[in-house]
Amino acid sequence: MTAISANDGATTAGYGNEPESGYAAGQAASASHGPGHGHGAYRDDHGAGQPGERAGEHHGQLQSPLEGGWASGHPTLDPRSDENPLVKGMHNGGPSADAVVIRRTLAEIEPVSHQATSYFYALLFLHNPQLRDLFPAAMDAQRDRLFGALLVAAEHIDDTVTLTDYLCNLGRGHRKYGTQSSHYPLVGECLMSALERYAPRSWGPEAEAAWVRAYTAISQIMIDAAAEDELHSPPWWYAEIVSHERRTSEVAVVTVRTDQPYPYRAGQYASVETPWWPRVWRYYSFASSPRPDGLLSFHVKAVPAGWVSRSMVHRARRGDVIKLGPPAGSMTVDHSSTRGLLCVGGSTGIAPIKALVEDVAQHGTRRQVEVFFGAQRDADLYDLDSLLELERRLPWLSVRPVVAQYATRGFSGQLPEAVREFGPWGDFDGYLSGPPQMIRKSVDALVSAGIPADRIRHDFLGTLVASGE
Repeated sequence: MTAISANDGATTAGYGNEPESGYAAGQAASASHGPGHGHGAYRDDHGAGQPGERAGEHHGQLQSPLEGGWASGHPTLDPRSDENPLVKGMHNGGPSADAVVIRRTLAEIEPVSHQATSYFYALLFLHNPQLRDLFPAAMDAQRDRLFGALLVAAEHIDDTVTLTDYLCNLGRGHRKYGTQSSHYPLVGECLMSALERYAPRSWGPEAEAAWVRAYTAISQIMIDAAAEDELHSPPWWYAEIVSHERRTSEVAVVTVRTDQPYPYRAGQYASVETPWWPRVWRYYSFASSPRPDGLLSFHVKAVPAGWVSRSMVHRARRGDVIKLGPPAGSMTVDHSSTRGLLCVGGSTGIAPIKALVEDVAQHGTRRQVEVFFGAQRDADLYDLDSLLELERRLPWLSVRPVVAQYATRGFSGQLPEAVREFGPWGDFDGYLSGPPQMIRKSVDALVSAGIPADRIRHDFLGTLVASGE
Protein backbone atom coordinates (compact mmCIF):
# COMPACT_ATOMS: atom_id res chain seq x y z
CA MET A 1 0.00 0.00 0.00
CA THR A 2 1.15 3.51 -0.73
CA ALA A 3 2.67 5.20 2.27
CA ILE A 4 0.95 8.35 3.48
CA SER A 5 2.92 11.20 4.97
CA ALA A 6 1.68 14.21 6.89
CA ASN A 7 2.01 17.74 5.61
CA ASP A 8 3.92 19.76 8.13
CA GLY A 9 2.61 23.04 6.80
CA ALA A 10 -1.05 22.16 6.96
CA THR A 11 -3.33 24.34 8.98
CA THR A 12 -5.60 22.92 11.63
CA ALA A 13 -8.95 21.88 10.28
CA GLY A 14 -11.71 19.87 11.81
CA TYR A 15 -13.61 16.78 11.26
CA GLY A 16 -16.72 15.54 12.51
CA ASN A 17 -19.18 13.35 13.99
CA GLU A 18 -22.15 15.01 12.43
CA PRO A 19 -23.43 14.35 9.04
CA GLU A 20 -22.36 17.61 7.59
CA SER A 21 -24.27 16.82 4.69
CA GLY A 22 -27.06 17.49 6.55
CA TYR A 23 -30.36 16.26 6.48
CA ALA A 24 -27.69 14.30 5.45
CA ALA A 25 -24.73 12.60 6.79
CA GLY A 26 -23.77 9.17 7.60
CA GLN A 27 -24.36 6.74 4.94
CA ALA A 28 -24.72 7.46 1.28
CA ALA A 29 -28.35 7.64 0.28
CA SER A 30 -29.89 6.88 -3.06
CA ALA A 31 -28.65 9.16 -5.81
CA SER A 32 -32.02 9.80 -7.39
CA HIS A 33 -31.11 13.50 -7.38
CA GLY A 34 -27.46 14.42 -7.66
CA PRO A 35 -25.74 16.83 -5.31
CA GLY A 36 -26.18 19.55 -7.87
CA HIS A 37 -29.74 20.02 -6.66
CA GLY A 38 -28.78 21.07 -3.18
CA HIS A 39 -25.89 22.20 -1.12
CA GLY A 40 -25.40 21.74 2.56
CA ALA A 41 -26.66 19.39 5.13
CA TYR A 42 -29.59 17.52 6.28
CA ARG A 43 -30.78 19.70 9.10
CA ASP A 44 -32.41 18.30 12.18
CA ASP A 45 -35.04 20.93 11.74
CA HIS A 46 -36.93 19.11 9.09
CA GLY A 47 -38.67 16.54 11.14
CA ALA A 48 -36.90 13.46 9.91
CA GLY A 49 -36.54 10.89 12.58
CA GLN A 50 -34.05 8.19 13.22
CA PRO A 51 -31.74 7.36 15.96
CA GLY A 52 -29.07 9.93 15.95
CA GLU A 53 -31.24 12.87 15.07
CA ARG A 54 -32.65 13.02 11.69
CA ALA A 55 -32.59 10.57 9.04
CA GLY A 56 -29.17 10.16 10.29
CA GLU A 57 -28.41 13.37 11.95
CA HIS A 58 -27.56 16.24 10.02
CA HIS A 59 -24.20 15.92 8.42
CA GLY A 60 -20.33 14.45 9.10
CA GLN A 61 -17.08 14.08 7.24
CA LEU A 62 -13.38 14.21 7.25
CA GLN A 63 -10.34 15.73 5.76
CA SER A 64 -6.89 14.68 4.74
CA PRO A 65 -3.39 15.91 4.19
CA LEU A 66 -2.34 18.70 2.05
CA GLU A 67 0.51 20.37 0.38
CA GLY A 68 3.07 17.93 -0.74
CA GLY A 69 0.46 15.24 -1.08
CA TRP A 70 -0.07 12.54 1.46
CA ALA A 71 1.06 9.66 -0.67
CA SER A 72 4.56 8.96 -1.85
CA GLY A 73 4.98 9.74 -5.49
CA HIS A 74 1.95 12.03 -5.62
CA PRO A 75 2.91 15.72 -5.65
CA THR A 76 0.67 18.54 -4.54
CA LEU A 77 -2.27 19.15 -6.88
CA ASP A 78 -3.41 22.69 -7.51
CA PRO A 79 -7.25 22.65 -7.18
CA ARG A 80 -7.42 24.40 -10.59
CA SER A 81 -4.92 22.12 -12.30
CA ASP A 82 -6.00 19.85 -15.14
CA GLU A 83 -4.41 17.01 -13.18
CA ASN A 84 -6.80 17.55 -10.31
CA PRO A 85 -9.54 14.89 -10.51
CA LEU A 86 -12.06 17.58 -9.60
CA VAL A 87 -11.20 19.32 -12.88
CA LYS A 88 -10.47 16.50 -15.28
CA GLY A 89 -14.02 15.41 -15.93
CA MET A 90 -15.18 18.90 -16.87
CA HIS A 91 -13.23 19.24 -20.09
CA ASN A 92 -14.75 16.40 -22.08
CA GLY A 93 -18.24 16.43 -20.60
CA GLY A 94 -17.98 12.79 -19.51
CA PRO A 95 -16.66 11.10 -16.37
CA SER A 96 -12.95 11.27 -15.81
CA ALA A 97 -10.88 8.10 -15.80
CA ASP A 98 -10.48 8.40 -12.04
CA ALA A 99 -14.24 8.74 -11.57
CA VAL A 100 -14.84 5.56 -13.57
CA VAL A 101 -12.33 3.61 -11.47
CA ILE A 102 -13.67 5.02 -8.19
CA ARG A 103 -17.26 4.16 -9.04
CA ARG A 104 -16.20 0.64 -9.91
CA THR A 105 -14.74 0.30 -6.40
CA LEU A 106 -17.89 1.76 -4.84
CA ALA A 107 -20.12 -0.67 -6.72
CA GLU A 108 -18.12 -3.59 -5.34
CA ILE A 109 -18.05 -2.29 -1.77
CA GLU A 110 -21.73 -1.36 -1.55
CA PRO A 111 -23.05 -4.83 -0.59
CA VAL A 112 -20.48 -5.07 2.22
CA SER A 113 -20.44 -1.43 3.28
CA HIS A 114 -21.28 -2.20 6.91
CA GLN A 115 -18.37 -4.59 7.24
CA ALA A 116 -16.05 -2.15 5.49
CA THR A 117 -17.15 0.65 7.82
CA SER A 118 -16.57 -1.46 10.92
CA TYR A 119 -13.15 -2.48 9.65
CA PHE A 120 -12.24 1.13 8.87
CA TYR A 121 -13.06 2.34 12.39
CA ALA A 122 -11.45 -0.69 14.03
CA LEU A 123 -8.19 0.09 12.23
CA LEU A 124 -8.46 3.81 12.93
CA PHE A 125 -8.96 3.43 16.68
CA LEU A 126 -6.64 0.44 17.10
CA HIS A 127 -3.66 2.16 15.53
CA ASN A 128 -4.58 5.69 16.59
CA PRO A 129 -6.39 5.51 19.94
CA GLN A 130 -5.89 9.25 20.43
CA LEU A 131 -8.46 9.88 17.69
CA ARG A 132 -11.25 8.18 19.65
CA ASP A 133 -11.77 11.33 21.73
CA LEU A 134 -12.72 13.28 18.62
CA PHE A 135 -15.86 11.19 18.28
CA PRO A 136 -18.91 10.95 20.57
CA ALA A 137 -18.97 8.32 23.28
CA ALA A 138 -21.86 6.52 21.56
CA MET A 139 -20.88 5.66 18.02
CA ASP A 140 -24.13 4.01 16.90
CA ALA A 141 -25.42 6.99 14.96
CA GLN A 142 -22.00 8.31 14.01
CA ARG A 143 -20.47 5.08 12.78
CA ASP A 144 -21.15 5.43 9.09
CA ARG A 145 -20.64 9.14 8.70
CA LEU A 146 -16.96 9.68 8.23
CA PHE A 147 -16.45 6.62 6.07
CA GLY A 148 -19.65 7.28 4.12
CA ALA A 149 -18.77 10.92 3.57
CA LEU A 150 -15.38 10.03 2.14
CA LEU A 151 -16.91 7.47 -0.21
CA VAL A 152 -19.63 9.79 -1.44
CA ALA A 153 -17.31 12.76 -1.95
CA ALA A 154 -15.04 10.51 -3.99
CA GLU A 155 -18.00 9.24 -6.03
CA HIS A 156 -18.87 12.81 -7.05
CA ILE A 157 -15.30 13.80 -7.78
CA ASP A 158 -16.23 15.22 -11.21
CA ASP A 159 -18.98 17.52 -9.92
CA THR A 160 -16.55 20.37 -9.35
CA VAL A 161 -18.79 23.28 -8.46
CA THR A 162 -21.14 21.49 -6.07
CA LEU A 163 -18.51 19.30 -4.47
CA THR A 164 -16.12 22.21 -3.91
CA ASP A 165 -18.86 24.22 -2.22
CA TYR A 166 -19.77 21.22 -0.11
CA LEU A 167 -16.18 20.52 0.88
CA CYS A 168 -15.47 24.15 1.76
CA ASN A 169 -18.46 24.16 4.10
CA LEU A 170 -17.21 20.91 5.53
CA GLY A 171 -13.69 22.22 6.06
CA ARG A 172 -14.94 25.32 7.84
CA GLY A 173 -17.40 23.35 9.92
CA HIS A 174 -14.86 20.82 11.11
CA ARG A 175 -12.64 23.36 12.78
CA LYS A 176 -14.78 22.91 15.88
CA TYR A 177 -13.56 19.32 16.31
CA GLY A 178 -9.93 20.28 16.76
CA THR A 179 -8.63 18.03 14.00
CA GLN A 180 -4.89 18.31 13.35
CA SER A 181 -3.11 17.98 10.03
CA SER A 182 -1.37 14.86 11.32
CA HIS A 183 -4.72 13.08 11.54
CA TYR A 184 -5.37 13.19 7.80
CA PRO A 185 -2.83 10.60 6.66
CA LEU A 186 -3.96 8.29 9.46
CA VAL A 187 -7.50 8.36 8.14
CA GLY A 188 -6.27 7.98 4.56
CA GLU A 189 -4.30 4.86 5.39
CA CYS A 190 -7.32 3.24 7.05
CA LEU A 191 -9.56 4.19 4.14
CA MET A 192 -7.19 2.59 1.64
CA SER A 193 -6.87 -0.55 3.79
CA ALA A 194 -10.65 -0.92 4.03
CA LEU A 195 -11.10 -0.47 0.28
CA GLU A 196 -8.32 -2.93 -0.50
CA ARG A 197 -9.82 -5.55 1.81
CA TYR A 198 -13.46 -5.23 0.78
CA ALA A 199 -13.11 -4.45 -2.95
CA PRO A 200 -10.50 -7.03 -3.97
CA ARG A 201 -11.74 -7.52 -7.54
CA SER A 202 -11.53 -3.85 -8.52
CA TRP A 203 -8.58 -2.88 -6.32
CA GLY A 204 -5.11 -2.59 -7.76
CA PRO A 205 -2.44 0.00 -8.59
CA GLU A 206 -4.79 1.93 -10.88
CA ALA A 207 -7.61 2.05 -8.32
CA GLU A 208 -5.25 2.94 -5.48
CA ALA A 209 -3.73 5.78 -7.48
CA ALA A 210 -7.18 7.13 -8.36
CA TRP A 211 -8.32 7.06 -4.73
CA VAL A 212 -5.10 8.69 -3.56
CA ARG A 213 -5.58 11.53 -6.04
CA ALA A 214 -9.23 11.95 -5.07
CA TYR A 215 -8.53 11.92 -1.33
CA THR A 216 -5.68 14.38 -1.73
CA ALA A 217 -7.81 16.78 -3.79
CA ILE A 218 -10.73 16.55 -1.37
CA SER A 219 -8.47 17.19 1.58
CA GLN A 220 -6.75 20.14 -0.05
CA ILE A 221 -10.03 21.95 -0.59
CA MET A 222 -11.24 21.34 2.94
CA ILE A 223 -8.05 22.40 4.63
CA ASP A 224 -7.67 25.50 2.49
CA ALA A 225 -11.21 26.52 3.44
CA ALA A 226 -10.52 25.91 7.13
CA ALA A 227 -7.28 27.90 6.99
CA GLU A 228 -9.00 30.85 5.35
CA ASP A 229 -11.87 30.72 7.84
CA GLU A 230 -9.44 30.68 10.76
CA LEU A 231 -8.27 34.17 9.80
CA HIS A 232 -11.57 35.81 10.71
CA SER A 233 -13.88 33.38 12.57
CA PRO A 234 -13.72 31.28 15.75
CA PRO A 235 -14.16 27.50 15.49
CA TRP A 236 -17.45 27.82 17.41
CA TRP A 237 -19.65 30.34 19.19
CA TYR A 238 -21.13 30.10 22.69
CA ALA A 239 -24.85 30.88 22.67
CA GLU A 240 -27.06 31.50 25.71
CA ILE A 241 -30.70 30.50 25.47
CA VAL A 242 -32.78 33.64 26.12
CA SER A 243 -36.18 32.21 25.16
CA HIS A 244 -37.62 28.69 24.99
CA GLU A 245 -41.19 28.48 23.67
CA ARG A 246 -43.01 25.18 23.32
CA ARG A 247 -45.32 25.36 20.31
CA THR A 248 -46.48 21.73 20.51
CA SER A 249 -45.60 18.79 22.74
CA GLU A 250 -42.65 18.02 20.44
CA VAL A 251 -41.72 21.37 18.86
CA ALA A 252 -39.92 24.28 20.52
CA VAL A 253 -38.77 27.65 19.23
CA VAL A 254 -35.38 28.30 20.81
CA THR A 255 -33.84 31.78 20.71
CA VAL A 256 -30.20 32.39 21.63
CA ARG A 257 -27.71 35.23 22.03
CA THR A 258 -24.14 34.50 20.92
CA ASP A 259 -21.03 35.65 22.78
CA GLN A 260 -19.77 37.49 19.68
CA PRO A 261 -21.28 38.57 16.35
CA TYR A 262 -22.55 35.69 14.25
CA PRO A 263 -22.79 36.50 10.51
CA TYR A 264 -25.15 34.41 8.41
CA ARG A 265 -27.68 34.67 5.57
CA ALA A 266 -31.36 33.78 5.57
CA GLY A 267 -31.80 30.18 4.46
CA GLN A 268 -28.59 28.92 6.07
CA TYR A 269 -28.15 26.58 9.03
CA ALA A 270 -25.70 25.91 11.87
CA SER A 271 -24.52 22.87 13.78
CA VAL A 272 -25.49 22.76 17.47
CA GLU A 273 -23.87 21.01 20.42
CA THR A 274 -25.63 20.82 23.78
CA PRO A 275 -23.96 20.47 27.20
CA TRP A 276 -25.79 17.18 27.71
CA TRP A 277 -24.29 15.41 24.68
CA PRO A 278 -20.67 16.52 24.24
CA ARG A 279 -19.19 16.07 20.77
CA VAL A 280 -22.61 15.29 19.29
CA TRP A 281 -23.62 17.98 16.79
CA ARG A 282 -26.87 18.44 14.89
CA TYR A 283 -27.84 20.99 12.25
CA TYR A 284 -30.70 23.44 12.53
CA SER A 285 -31.82 26.17 10.17
CA PHE A 286 -32.14 29.79 11.26
CA ALA A 287 -35.81 30.70 11.56
CA SER A 288 -35.40 34.39 10.74
CA SER A 289 -33.28 36.66 8.61
CA PRO A 290 -30.46 38.45 10.51
CA ARG A 291 -31.96 40.64 13.25
CA PRO A 292 -30.76 44.05 14.46
CA ASP A 293 -30.49 42.71 18.03
CA GLY A 294 -28.30 39.80 16.89
CA LEU A 295 -30.59 37.11 18.35
CA LEU A 296 -30.88 33.76 16.53
CA SER A 297 -33.92 31.47 16.52
CA PHE A 298 -34.28 27.78 15.71
CA HIS A 299 -37.35 25.56 15.34
CA VAL A 300 -36.56 22.20 16.92
CA LYS A 301 -38.67 19.06 16.66
CA ALA A 302 -37.94 16.23 19.08
CA VAL A 303 -37.53 13.05 17.06
CA PRO A 304 -37.52 9.50 18.45
CA ALA A 305 -34.13 8.71 19.99
CA GLY A 306 -32.91 12.14 18.91
CA TRP A 307 -30.30 12.97 21.53
CA VAL A 308 -29.83 16.62 20.67
CA SER A 309 -33.35 17.40 19.49
CA ARG A 310 -35.00 15.89 22.55
CA SER A 311 -32.59 17.73 24.83
CA MET A 312 -33.30 21.01 23.06
CA VAL A 313 -37.09 20.54 23.32
CA HIS A 314 -37.55 18.83 26.67
CA ARG A 315 -34.49 19.74 28.74
CA ALA A 316 -33.14 23.11 27.63
CA ARG A 317 -34.16 26.21 29.58
CA ARG A 318 -33.39 29.93 29.61
CA GLY A 319 -29.83 30.51 30.74
CA ASP A 320 -28.45 27.25 29.34
CA VAL A 321 -25.46 27.68 27.04
CA ILE A 322 -25.01 25.72 23.82
CA LYS A 323 -22.35 25.83 21.10
CA LEU A 324 -22.89 26.81 17.47
CA GLY A 325 -20.68 25.88 14.55
CA PRO A 326 -20.23 28.27 11.61
CA PRO A 327 -23.13 29.04 9.27
CA ALA A 328 -23.38 26.89 6.16
CA GLY A 329 -25.70 26.19 3.26
CA SER A 330 -26.54 27.84 -0.03
CA MET A 331 -30.35 27.83 0.06
CA THR A 332 -30.24 31.62 -0.09
CA VAL A 333 -32.11 34.17 -2.19
CA ASP A 334 -30.59 35.44 -5.42
CA HIS A 335 -31.57 39.10 -5.14
CA SER A 336 -30.38 39.82 -8.67
CA SER A 337 -33.21 37.69 -10.07
CA THR A 338 -36.70 39.03 -10.79
CA ARG A 339 -38.34 35.59 -10.79
CA GLY A 340 -40.82 34.66 -8.09
CA LEU A 341 -39.98 32.31 -5.22
CA LEU A 342 -41.83 29.04 -4.73
CA CYS A 343 -41.05 27.99 -1.14
CA VAL A 344 -42.05 24.55 0.13
CA GLY A 345 -41.57 23.72 3.82
CA GLY A 346 -42.55 20.52 5.58
CA SER A 347 -42.75 20.25 9.38
CA THR A 348 -40.04 22.38 11.02
CA GLY A 349 -38.52 22.79 7.57
CA ILE A 350 -40.74 25.88 7.46
CA ALA A 351 -38.12 27.69 9.60
CA PRO A 352 -35.69 28.64 6.80
CA ILE A 353 -38.65 29.36 4.50
CA LYS A 354 -39.86 31.99 6.94
CA ALA A 355 -36.36 33.46 7.02
CA LEU A 356 -36.35 33.70 3.21
CA VAL A 357 -39.66 35.58 3.23
CA GLU A 358 -38.27 38.08 5.75
CA ASP A 359 -35.15 38.45 3.63
CA VAL A 360 -37.15 39.34 0.51
CA ALA A 361 -39.18 41.85 2.53
CA GLN A 362 -36.07 43.50 3.95
CA HIS A 363 -34.63 43.99 0.46
CA GLY A 364 -37.69 46.00 -0.51
CA THR A 365 -38.47 44.07 -3.69
CA ARG A 366 -41.98 43.02 -4.66
CA ARG A 367 -41.19 39.61 -6.08
CA GLN A 368 -44.03 37.15 -5.86
CA VAL A 369 -43.46 34.60 -3.09
CA GLU A 370 -45.64 31.48 -2.83
CA VAL A 371 -45.28 29.48 0.40
CA PHE A 372 -46.62 25.94 0.93
CA PHE A 373 -46.52 24.80 4.57
CA GLY A 374 -46.98 21.03 4.93
CA ALA A 375 -47.92 19.09 8.06
CA GLN A 376 -49.34 15.73 9.03
CA ARG A 377 -52.19 17.21 11.11
CA ASP A 378 -53.64 20.63 11.84
CA ALA A 379 -51.85 20.73 15.20
CA ASP A 380 -48.50 20.47 13.42
CA LEU A 381 -49.03 23.85 11.70
CA TYR A 382 -47.30 25.35 14.71
CA ASP A 383 -46.10 28.54 12.97
CA LEU A 384 -49.01 29.16 10.61
CA ASP A 385 -50.39 32.19 12.47
CA SER A 386 -47.12 34.11 12.15
CA LEU A 387 -46.94 33.26 8.44
CA LEU A 388 -50.52 34.45 7.92
CA GLU A 389 -49.63 37.69 9.69
CA LEU A 390 -46.78 38.17 7.22
CA GLU A 391 -49.23 37.44 4.39
CA ARG A 392 -51.55 40.20 5.65
CA ARG A 393 -48.69 42.72 5.66
CA LEU A 394 -46.98 41.72 2.42
CA PRO A 395 -49.19 41.92 -0.71
CA TRP A 396 -46.77 39.83 -2.78
CA LEU A 397 -46.86 36.87 -0.35
CA SER A 398 -49.25 33.92 -0.52
CA VAL A 399 -49.33 31.21 2.18
CA ARG A 400 -51.05 27.84 1.65
CA PRO A 401 -51.15 25.24 4.45
CA VAL A 402 -51.38 21.62 3.29
CA VAL A 403 -52.39 18.94 5.81
CA ALA A 404 -52.02 15.23 5.09
CA GLN A 405 -54.55 13.83 7.60
CA TYR A 406 -57.87 15.09 8.97
CA ALA A 407 -57.41 18.56 7.56
CA THR A 408 -59.68 21.35 8.79
CA ARG A 409 -57.32 24.18 7.80
CA GLY A 410 -55.95 24.80 4.34
CA PHE A 411 -55.74 22.07 1.74
CA SER A 412 -55.99 18.34 2.31
CA GLY A 413 -53.41 16.02 0.79
CA GLN A 414 -49.70 15.48 0.28
CA LEU A 415 -47.45 18.51 -0.05
CA PRO A 416 -45.69 17.65 -3.36
CA GLU A 417 -49.01 16.89 -5.05
CA ALA A 418 -50.52 20.17 -3.83
CA VAL A 419 -47.57 22.11 -5.18
CA ARG A 420 -47.88 20.41 -8.56
CA GLU A 421 -51.63 21.05 -8.65
CA PHE A 422 -51.21 24.82 -8.21
CA GLY A 423 -48.64 25.06 -11.01
CA PRO A 424 -47.18 25.62 -13.50
CA TRP A 425 -44.22 27.31 -11.85
CA GLY A 426 -41.88 27.99 -14.76
CA ASP A 427 -41.42 31.66 -13.78
CA PHE A 428 -40.31 30.78 -10.25
CA ASP A 429 -37.19 29.58 -8.45
CA GLY A 430 -37.81 26.66 -6.09
CA TYR A 431 -36.78 26.45 -2.41
CA LEU A 432 -37.36 23.23 -0.50
CA SER A 433 -36.92 22.40 3.18
CA GLY A 434 -38.22 19.36 5.02
CA PRO A 435 -37.80 15.61 5.57
CA PRO A 436 -35.76 13.70 2.96
CA GLN A 437 -38.70 11.94 1.32
CA MET A 438 -40.54 15.24 0.97
CA ILE A 439 -37.50 16.83 -0.66
CA ARG A 440 -37.15 14.02 -3.19
CA LYS A 441 -40.82 14.07 -4.16
CA SER A 442 -40.97 17.86 -4.23
CA VAL A 443 -38.00 18.09 -6.58
CA ASP A 444 -39.87 15.82 -8.99
CA ALA A 445 -43.04 17.88 -8.56
CA LEU A 446 -41.28 21.18 -9.25
CA VAL A 447 -39.46 19.85 -12.30
CA SER A 448 -42.71 18.48 -13.71
CA ALA A 449 -44.36 21.86 -12.99
CA GLY A 450 -41.82 23.72 -15.09
CA ILE A 451 -38.89 24.68 -12.84
CA PRO A 452 -35.51 23.51 -14.20
CA ALA A 453 -33.55 21.39 -11.73
CA ASP A 454 -30.72 23.93 -11.58
CA ARG A 455 -33.17 26.52 -10.20
CA ILE A 456 -34.29 24.34 -7.29
CA ARG A 457 -32.43 24.98 -4.06
CA HIS A 458 -32.33 22.88 -0.93
CA ASP A 459 -29.79 21.66 1.56
CA PHE A 460 -30.56 17.97 1.36
CA LEU A 461 -27.38 16.12 0.53
CA GLY A 462 -28.87 12.68 0.85
CA THR A 463 -26.75 11.81 -2.15
CA LEU A 464 -23.65 12.79 -0.21
CA VAL A 465 -24.34 11.52 3.28
CA ALA A 466 -27.40 10.95 5.39
CA SER A 467 -27.89 12.46 8.79
CA GLY A 468 -30.02 11.87 11.83
CA GLU A 469 -29.78 10.83 15.43
